[in-house]
Amino acid sequence: MKKFTIPALLLCGIAILAMAMSTATENLNWMTNLPQAQAKAKTENKLVMMDFTGSDWCVWCKKLNREVFSTKDFADYAAKNLVLVEVDFPQAKPQSDEQKKANSDLQAKYNVQGYPTVIVLDSTGKKVGELGYMPGGPKAFIAELDKLKK
Repeated sequence: MKKFTIPALLLCGIAILAMAMSTATENLNWMTNLPQAQAKAKTENKLVMMDFTGSDWCVWCKKLNREVFSTKDFADYAAKNLVLVEVDFPQAKPQSDEQKKANSDLQAKYNVQGYPTVIVLDSTGKKVGELGYMPGGPKAFIAELDKLKK
């Protein structure tokens, strides 16, 4: 019989947790085209959630992603209630000129002044709310999203 040491068991636990977290984020389908997202939301009777982010440089954006968007709770909620749109303004990650222009147009249209900013639209495209980073993890964030559904 093979004996496992405490560090080996701890590493196994960390590996399992990491796999569970990556599965949750892999299940999220972040679109980059708002008109397509709105059409999908209308068909599926869901809200559109746009995440205005600086994914590769913004500390608070990374924190929101790590504490909320990367969780199973959020992934489960999003699958049932949201069509997700990432409006990214990276510094190092490549983007097409077309995507940069589309993102800049959305930033101007919704008067986004900082990151992260989360704009929530109903299925007709009407703005129903605006969120940002908040402490409390996915439960607090989901509670705010639920308020916007009413």
